[in-house]
Amino acid sequence: MAEDETPVRFGIMGCAEIARKMSRAIHLSPNSTLVAISSRSIEKAKQFSTKNRLSENVKIYGSYEELLDDPFVDAVYMPLPTTLHLKWAVMAAQKHKHLLLEKPTALDVKVFDEMLEACESNGVQFMDASMWYHHPRTAIMKELLSNSELFGRVKAIHSSSSYCGTQQFLENDIRVKPDLDSLGALGDTGWYCIGAILWSMNQKLPTTVTALPNTQRNSAGVILSCSASLHWQEDGTIATFYSSIISHETMDLAVCGSNGTLHVKDFIIPYEESKATFSFTSGAKFVDLHIGWNVKPREVKVDSRLPQEATMIQEFSGLVKGIKDGRLEPDMKWARTSRCTQLVLDAVKNSIDNDCKAVQM
Repeated sequence: MAEDETPVRFGIMGCAEIARKMSRAIHLSPNSTLVAISSRSIEKAKQFSTKNRLSENVKIYGSYEELLDDPFVDAVYMPLPTTLHLKWAVMAAQKHKHLLLEKPTALDVKVFDEMLEACESNGVQFMDASMWYHHPRTAIMKELLSNSELFGRVKAIHSSSSYCGTQQFLENDIRVKPDLDSLGALGDTGWYCIGAILWSMNQKLPTTVTALPNTQRNSAGVILSCSASLHWQEDGTIATFYSSIISHETMDLAVCGSNGTLHVKDFIIPYEESKATFSFTSGAKFVDLHIGWNVKPREVKVDSRLPQEATMIQEFSGLVKGIKDGRLEPDMKWARTSRCTQLVLDAVKNSIDNDCKAVQM
């Protein structure tokens, strides 16, 4: 960062476990700095500061209002339960704080639109905290998918995002509490699957969304695992996904085109911070007698100077800096991306709640 550039000053609203990762990311990003944290209790905020060895210059607040009233906070990262997003996101926008919001963004698109309207009317940048979009690997994968000769047209997509929560998690985590995060696994891991599918289709919404009859819920009715299919009638493209918090860890994305295929096994969190890989095959055919293939998948390795979450912070901060300096308007691409994901998530939830009835988009 040049000497005449002032870093974007972040506040973190809420001391969830993911906030630890993001406080580190803010520190690693070259154009941002953490200036404040807040929790509903000053004791919890102090514990977070001590556990993460934050600078003594980071202000500690015992309420979210105090942080939003701080004139030295430019932007907030908000990892609160989904049911709290509307109140605090709107308030943050009204206080002219740029908003990096943890996913899922909202319980439904109506709520999302209320938050977005607040951001737009107050001229603040909105972005959801889906980190994988910002890894350099993602841009290289998009280049290959956009190559009509090597890849062709998208024909089929499959994504899965799952992990196996502990018994304590499944009993106590906010993601299994209907009053805090009623979308459960669909909002937690399904958000990534839907986002990856729409990314593969350049954010084109499907014609039809249909849940598959394998949804599992806890005793409170919160989704623990689910699957769905998405269909693009005009393109003849089909996509499926599996989302779960009661299955072994997966973060898979497979995209099949008319001329090529792409596979990535760790698209949400790379196996390693400093590099990531994916495989790509183009023009594959069986050899004579069908005893092998004429080509093998090509493994593409992509180095990353920063962890993807720090790259996200860097990109977000660049947008905020441009808006503050009067050089840029808020980049609506990120709001449109989140809204498309929210629309499809809503359709999946609607289908699940109506015995897997197909939902027309």
